[in-house]
Amino acid sequence: MTMTVLAFTGATYLGREETMTKSEMRGLTRRQLLARVSAVGASFLIGSGFIAGTGAAWAYETNHLKSEDFATLVQMARDIYPHDRIPDEHYVSAVKGYDSSEAAADIATGIAKLNEAAKKKGFVSYLDMGWERDRVDILRSMEDSSFFQKMRGGLVTGLYNQKAVWPIFGYEGESFSKGGYVDRGFDDINWL
Repeated sequence: MTMTVLAFTGATYLGREETMTKSEMRGLTRRQLLARVSAVGASFLIGSGFIAGTGAAWAYETNHLKSEDFATLVQMARDIYPHDRIPDEHYVSAVKGYDSSEAAADIATGIAKLNEAAKKKGFVSYLDMGWERDRVDILRSMEDSSFFQKMRGGLVTGLYNQKAVWPIFGYEGESFSKGGYVDRGFDDINWL
């Protein structure tokens, strides 16, 4: 008996299908089985190129990248700048600029290199690597590449320039329009 399910990797929904045999399903918990069965129902409503978070807090329809490549970019962004308190939707906003006709070929090449490095470590793809440490090891081996540097540099502004992220870090935003930092608590030491 085989069952077709949609794969969930981390917090990212991939629009690809996998076939599981009955012996592979024996290791599933009830929660995993319910999640996979509900994903099958969702596959009839959602077309290809659509990615949604497992909590449905964000969704993005890719235009030029494959959905797996975009999901890999989101995971890569989370691995480069890991913040548990920042939801995936902000990482999606940070990398969605790479889903353009100009960037798609370079991104696809970089993702292929990530997947190739993952395969050398015995995994199917970068997304299928369950441990963050394994993914970070691959990223460290590629940190001198132009692909990695482009992603890292773009994420600095793409992630941290989002006003919705600022309160998470306690940053109140620019202060010039409000009189500057000196007049707005620069010398407050209420933490003592």
